Amino acid sequence: MKTPVDINRRMNRRDPRESGSTLVELMIAIAILAVVTGAILSQLGTASQRISAEQIKVDNFDEARDFVDQFFRDINQIGYPNGRIVSFSPTISDSRVAVGLVKISATSLWFEGDINGTGVVQSVQYMINGSGSCTLCLQRSAVAKVNGANPLTGQAAADWGTEVNDLTTTTIFTYFDSNGNQVTATPAKDINNNGAVLASVKTIHISLTIQNNAVLDPKTGQAIQTSFEGEVSLNNCSLAATGIAPMSCQ
Repeated sequence: MKTPVDINRRMNRRDPRESGSTLVELMIAIAILAVVTGAILSQLGTASQRISAEQIKVDNFDEARDFVDQFFRDINQIGYPNGRIVSFSPTISDSRVAVGLVKISATSLWFEGDINGTGVVQSVQYMINGSGSCTLCLQRSAVAKVNGANPLTGQAAADWGTEVNDLTTTTIFTYFDSNGNQVTATPAKDINNNGAVLASVKTIHISLTIQNNAVLDPKTGQAIQTSFEGEVSLNNCSLAATGIAPMSCQ
């Protein structure tokens, strides 16, 4: 006859096969968990890379947009104040009036205008590598116009500041007349030699493409590229055509 002690001993004894089966199941569960975890981590890594790539695009776009916004504000003041609103007969060297466009090319733009609204006419330049130390940068300079000096040859040295980096664009500026015809700016045209051409410009188109070859898109393996374009019309008369009144818009 079995005693209660014998019964308890049999109940507490486990079949070794039961223990092995449980271990195999546990190992399978761990393996499945490892695969799932690896897949999740891989997706998280890819998502993180995509987010980083998109953030770079956003940063580049914001940089270009801020620069172009400044450009548009400046362009709206080209040729202001002009000879129509003064009581004297203006010349291109008079610092009380802005001549308008001074020089144009595919990669640079030079003009005069009261860009700050202070009554002081500024000589403003936009140029790729204006400072000579940034080959892939579009830079901006604004200095007070020198009275009695030629707008092209007699102005103060440029003071290069705001810039857009990592440019790949070969043509930044494109020019059009009032009829929508493109105004040729290659080679460059300036107020001393091509005044009538400058005075015919009505619209300026700006196109920027930014690409840092050191930053690659993780999905395509290509350098991340961001583009920005805009167009603005000139509002004021130009003195570039003749150097004195009458002006281009009369």
